[in-house]
Amino acid sequence: MEFGPRLNRIGQGIRRAIDEELRALGLTDATWRPLFHLGRLGDGLRQKDLAEALMIEGPSLVPLLDNLEQNGLVERTESTSDRRCKLIHMTPAGEKVYRQTVEIAGKIATKMMRHVSDEELAICHDVFDRLEEALDNLKAGDRKSSPRAAE
Repeated sequence: MEFGPRLNRIGQGIRRAIDEELRALGLTDATWRPLFHLGRLGDGLRQKDLAEALMIEGPSLVPLLDNLEQNGLVERTESTSDRRCKLIHMTPAGEKVYRQTVEIAGKIATKMMRHVSDEELAICHDVFDRLEEALDNLKAGDRKSSPRAAE
């Protein structure tokens, strides 16, 4: 199996495992994922940045945020520096869901990583760092290979 599809399958599998655990708490993918990214990236995140983290278009995020706001998990405010920009803040209820998500994700990661050594994990992180750098170069329009890739 090719690297990309295999990596994608593993990522989707982890997401499904987290989703199944959280479903027992009454949470859906549309609830926990935005809160997970908001908690990880920081309170007061721009709506545009959250959409990018979720890998969805901005207009697709709006109904998710509407739902989260109606359920008292987030609130949106206007940026003081740019009134066109909406900032997203977690409420105390949203923070509780975020903590549950982190706890469950941590338990799943611990189970998955029990047969992976610290050295193997460090190598994996190094490869991920280089792949993310290559993606950033592609986004920037620089199609040259990364200097680190030649090492």
